[in-house]
Amino acid sequence: MVEMVTGLHAVTIHIRDIQKARTFYRDVLGLKEVSFDDKVGRASFALPGTSTLLKMHVQGPDEGGREPGTVSGILFRHPDPAAACAEILRRGGPITNEARLVQVPHASFVLAVVADPDGNEFIITNRTD
Repeated sequence: MVEMVTGLHAVTIHIRDIQKARTFYRDVLGLKEVSFDDKVGRASFALPGTSTLLKMHVQGPDEGGREPGTVSGILFRHPDPAAACAEILRRGGPITNEARLVQVPHASFVLAVVADPDGNEFIITNRTD
């Protein structure tokens, strides 16, 4: 059988203000910026421990896709989500759901939710499976 998907290169999100987004992802989340183009409002950040990039750009007027502030369901991993949230708060980032224990059949993990300046939400979890 031929594999249709062989990996994940990048996740792209739409944002309204490239400078606010850069500050959040670089200074609040601590991601490494790998590219930036102010002329077209685009930036890319490395996701630690992977070859996957988090890319963002200002959504064009006729461009399809999700509106800025509507992304959710992307999970970042951290061994201690509560500690990560405390640091995010210290750096000025918003927490939209405090770290909490989740218990489901065959798994127990902690998760929290943070939001970027546009309201795009990201889960921080210690879940490994």
